[in-house]
Amino acid sequence: MKTWTMAIATASIMAISGCDTMTSEQRTVAGVAGGAAAGLVTAEALGASSEWRLISALAGAAAGTVVAQNNQRNVCAYARGDGTYYEAPCP
Repeated sequence: MKTWTMAIATASIMAISGCDTMTSEQRTVAGVAGGAAAGLVTAEALGASSEWRLISALAGAAAGTVVAQNNQRNVCAYARGDGTYYEAPCP
């Protein structure tokens, strides 16, 4: 039950970052907060040490920032399969 609660909380936080009425600064802040929370919740669920929790939160914050900025520009990133990606307009 605890896992489902964390998953629902994480999904709710990530949904906030996609709000259309936010300014670009608000979107970035929401992306940072949501990404950090998602990284921390994931590390917590996996029973990671405190160092890995910090690293997961920082990585989640970075990913949340990129997602928020790409949503603002309406650009999506697509993987090529060889470890690289390219950007194109979102469908």
